[in-house]
Amino acid sequence: MESEVLLSVRDLRIAFDGVEAVRGLSFDVRPREVLAIVGESGAGKSLTARALLGMMPRGATTTGDIRLLGDPDLVPRRGRRIALVPQDALSALSPVHPVGDQLAAAVRSVAGVSRKEARARAVAALDRVGIPDAVRKARAYPHEFSGGMRQRAVIAMATINEPDVLVADEPTTALDEERRDQVLRVLGEQREAVGAALVLVTHDLDVVRQHADRALVMYAGRLTELGPTDQVLARPLAPYTAGLLASLPEHAHGRRLPTLPGTPPAPGALPPGCAFAPRCPLAADACHEAEPEPRPADERLVACHRWEEVPDPAVELFQVRQPA
Repeated sequence: MESEVLLSVRDLRIAFDGVEAVRGLSFDVRPREVLAIVGESGAGKSLTARALLGMMPRGATTTGDIRLLGDPDLVPRRGRRIALVPQDALSALSPVHPVGDQLAAAVRSVAGVSRKEARARAVAALDRVGIPDAVRKARAYPHEFSGGMRQRAVIAMATINEPDVLVADEPTTALDEERRDQVLRVLGEQREAVGAALVLVTHDLDVVRQHADRALVMYAGRLTELGPTDQVLARPLAPYTAGLLASLPEHAHGRRLPTLPGTPPAPGALPPGCAFAPRCPLAADACHEAEPEPRPADERLVACHRWEEVPDPAVELFQVRQPA
């Protein structure tokens, strides 16, 4: 039902000098859900995330329809109804202002409160994300924070105004596994506390498995598969999704780790037909002739001409056969 849609994206296209990097992407985000956008580098994940906030790089041309609560004007809602948890927390924070001042400024940008009240909210936000001695740390500068603490600080900044949607763009890329899990736990706790939906951009399928309600798999700027995470990862319908899963160490079974053959195409050098066809073990003549459109399949959307022929388990498509 339309009333269940919090954020709606229709036919999103992002181009640079006439070359499309995101090509006709459509999806919805539901209240309080976690939607993961996953794919290899260059798939268009981060560009899609930035488009949700109206924060496009210089030179980008964007078309399509993005609506938050039915409103297409995203800029006035940025920071108030939709907020970003960036990949690089150090670059996102000003090096010349104390962290607490930056959080207080985020409060005052959307709420008519006094400096004292904004400061109190900033300290409380740092305390909620688990930063010890928050009163003192609010006076510290970003370079005085550890990497994990900086990431917590930008989570505090993103959630301080209780937005409806959080967009997290690879928020744990630079962190080790222990800190990754800590940051994701804090992000999940804060999302629950403010009642927000989360769009989580990641290349880490373990993160998707543990934290996402639904998974949107992208390849060459388009939707490849979209559906409930447990279904997508347990029984992928798109060969590309199967290839991503086959590359996980858990599927090696004592053999050489499978890898996806080839590399993703550059946006300006797409092959005819399905962009994944040159790397796909199921590709047939039709796959090289026409690009598949997303279609309903088993409670999901899948863009593949031959999705009904994907075996179970699908990872067998990419298993490395050992010499006799």
